[in-house]
Amino acid sequence: MDKTLLIIMAKWHAFGRCKTRLSKDIGKNNSAKVQSVMTKHTISVAKSLQKIKPIDISIAISGLGVKNCRRWSTELGIKKFNLQGKGCLGEKMKRQIIINKKFCTQNKIKNFIFIGTDLPDLCHLDLLNTMGELKQNDLILGPSNDGGYWLIGLSEKIISKYLNLPFIKIKWSKENVLKNTIDNFASTNLKYKFLDNKIDIDTIIDIENRK
Repeated sequence: MDKTLLIIMAKWHAFGRCKTRLSKDIGKNNSAKVQSVMTKHTISVAKSLQKIKPIDISIAISGLGVKNCRRWSTELGIKKFNLQGKGCLGEKMKRQIIINKKFCTQNKIKNFIFIGTDLPDLCHLDLLNTMGELKQNDLILGPSNDGGYWLIGLSEKIISKYLNLPFIKIKWSKENVLKNTIDNFASTNLKYKFLDNKIDIDTIIDIENRK
């Protein structure tokens, strides 16, 4: 199985600056706590997989400066971190690939997997399944309830030849993100596969729909 870099897109759980839609229903303090718990769960799942499979973990952080990012990353038990930087989500993910290219070459890493920190039901099998599917496919997508995706897996072929395709011509945070992503690959012969649908926790309705 090819070695994989798992990049976790994480936002610091600052009071009043995370889960703003959820905070309207449960309050800023509680929404920050929810964000913190889900982030720690995501990290725990990733680290449990790292014990049994060839992956490296990098956390891409927004909402903190370099010094505090290093401190938080250390607290979470993740050695490798980068700042997300400015721009839309697509620009931030593409930036992480570019930043990590040298590291991946040195460590013979071929595939990339991106996940967020909004999935309380994420488990290591989701990531294990993605790694397996990347042996036969170039693009892996985990559809989410809001029309986007909770995971995207990219093969070495996409990284080396089609890096722009997953991230261009997309209106991020809109309901057609998943569709737009697939449309970008329509003129290629690249193979893609969907994982199971999951619910990102962004509002109180998302929490209620999980019951």
